[in-house]
Amino acid sequence: MMYDQTRARQSVGQTPGPTGLRSQGPEPLLPSEEQDKIVQRLRHALNVFADTPVEALEEAESAYDEASAQLVNALAERRRLLRSGWQGQNPDTQSEELRHALRQYREITQRLLHI
Repeated sequence: MMYDQTRARQSVGQTPGPTGLRSQGPEPLLPSEEQDKIVQRLRHALNVFADTPVEALEEAESAYDEASAQLVNALAERRRLLRSGWQGQNPDTQSEELRHALRQYREITQRLLHI
């Protein structure tokens, strides 16, 4: 089997669509409803800043802390799932699965470095 440079450069978060082609964009790290809750808290902090600046800053800090904690938990779960998919595999017979896991690690790490 030859090394496919094009496939190796593809983001793993891009899943095959109905036509077999990969869809655009990586899978979000946090569920959209959780993202929405945090964004609403930040908007609330911005809206009340003029009247209660200290409380607004505390609300923004709390939203930041919640987002950070959820992101750490989501990344730990993603790592656990990735590891369970490749750990203990025979490298000679499962090279495609290992290559897929490597692309997933690369994609997630690159996303972290661009935050």
